[in-house]
Amino acid sequence: MSENTATHEVTTVGSWVAAGRAARELGLKPSEFDLAVDLGRIRTTPGGRGAGRRVDRAELERLRARPGHPEALRESVRTVGTTEGALLMGVTKDRFTRLARLGLLAPTRFYLNRYRAVVWLYLAEELRQFTADEKNTPLLRGRASDNLRGQLDTGLDLRARNWRTRRLAILLRRATDPWSRAGALASLLDPPHICEVVKDPYERSHLSRFCPERPSHGSPGSPGAVLTETLVTAQDPDEIAWFQAELAQMLAEAREHRPAPRPASAPPRPAPAGQAPREPERPRGAFRALLARWRGRNRGPAVP
Repeated sequence: MSENTATHEVTTVGSWVAAGRAARELGLKPSEFDLAVDLGRIRTTPGGRGAGRRVDRAELERLRARPGHPEALRESVRTVGTTEGALLMGVTKDRFTRLARLGLLAPTRFYLNRYRAVVWLYLAEELRQFTADEKNTPLLRGRASDNLRGQLDTGLDLRARNWRTRRLAILLRRATDPWSRAGALASLLDPPHICEVVKDPYERSHLSRFCPERPSHGSPGSPGAVLTETLVTAQDPDEIAWFQAELAQMLAEAREHRPAPRPASAPPRPAPAGQAPREPERPRGAFRALLARWRGRNRGPAVP
């Protein structure tokens, strides 16, 4: 067997192609491929244990047959920072930042620069769509209303919250059963907030197996890691309360699907009476829309 043949067998199994090879065949950088998968532009399926995600050969052929490939696909996942985003929309950097802080522009990625400042990245495609919508012309050209200026004066900044909204949508799309859906939501809550909802230690242990790994920057405990932790977990009281209420419902569905394993000597613990999660305030904007859309979808496994 030649070396090339052996390599091909590692990266291609039947009609399935490993993610790295799929990215090369589509003419995408690894970061572009990952974002396209997150956004649902490329349909993938989990591989075997430790094998990562993989792509059906038919999916690659479908994408390559689309007009303008690969430039169109690459452009659909192009991200820009504040400076380039402001130029793209024809506004100043200050106005762009204000629109993002108000939650009108949702970041899709972030990283920490060498000064440990958060750099938010936005989809160029979404910025063009926002600019082209005539309803947004007053926001781009006019003077901000007293209400919007008042919100900014209070320090409102929804960029991290909107990023968490996007991440939740991605994780829910990848989830394959009730426990993995509950784990997706739990990954956005700090452990004490999870404990308030999941009081049974065996259920918490089982749930933790389904929590996706959180993005991280720097070694544990470093300033960069601490800052990242505040960005990837719910911070606002109404956001936390809403996540907790949703987690309680998802957990009930997961119990019906398959109870958490426990030793034979540890019978299931009944939920304490009168300790149902409190009714949260309704979340704002994109977060509310996300949950409404997801609730209306088929509860079966979705293909990312």
